[in-house]
Amino acid sequence: MVDANAPSGPAKPARLAVLASGGGSNLQALIDAHARGDLACPVSLVISNKASTGALERARRHGIPAHHVGRRTAPDPDGRIVELLAEHDIDVVVLAGWLKLVDARMLEAFPDRVVNIHPGPLPRFGGKGMYGHHVHAAVLAAGASHSGPTVHLVNARYDEGPILAHVEVPVVDGDTPETLAERVLRAEHQLFWRVIQDHFGS
Repeated sequence: MVDANAPSGPAKPARLAVLASGGGSNLQALIDAHARGDLACPVSLVISNKASTGALERARRHGIPAHHVGRRTAPDPDGRIVELLAEHDIDVVVLAGWLKLVDARMLEAFPDRVVNIHPGPLPRFGGKGMYGHHVHAAVLAAGASHSGPTVHLVNARYDEGPILAHVEVPVVDGDTPETLAERVLRAEHQLFWRVIQDHFGS
């Protein structure tokens, strides 16, 4: 007979699923942080909405289950993603270059446990169509003195969830969207795993 009042032992670190549409450099930063022991949460599943992405290749190289889920693979891709998250006992969903609006079913299944990293200050440089190069170009066009990645919880609107952390990256004379993107990406690789560890690592 199990004693309901007995201590259950230490909580296990959250199992992460990473959803990515591109090369997966932020995914790699999470994998590396876990391998170093800096991030307690393992990446346990990777999903991409595109068949050939660096993110899927990185996952497979590290022995992480990797799935392409799109309209050619499932009649209801968003529903299939939620199924995969359940099948792999995922605790936290991490969006790392995921270029789709998150389905309401995922938000219902993972309340306050869907996290995104955005390559610019929010809310000023967020919203539909503001991703990647578009963000960096907008920062420069606005004459902003700094940019920098923002980690936030995800809700039903693009880039409008509660902000968990932001790091400033100064804009320097002569910056182009490409040069700014390089520095912001380096900051992303340091920020993302730290925020996940702080909020879900124990």
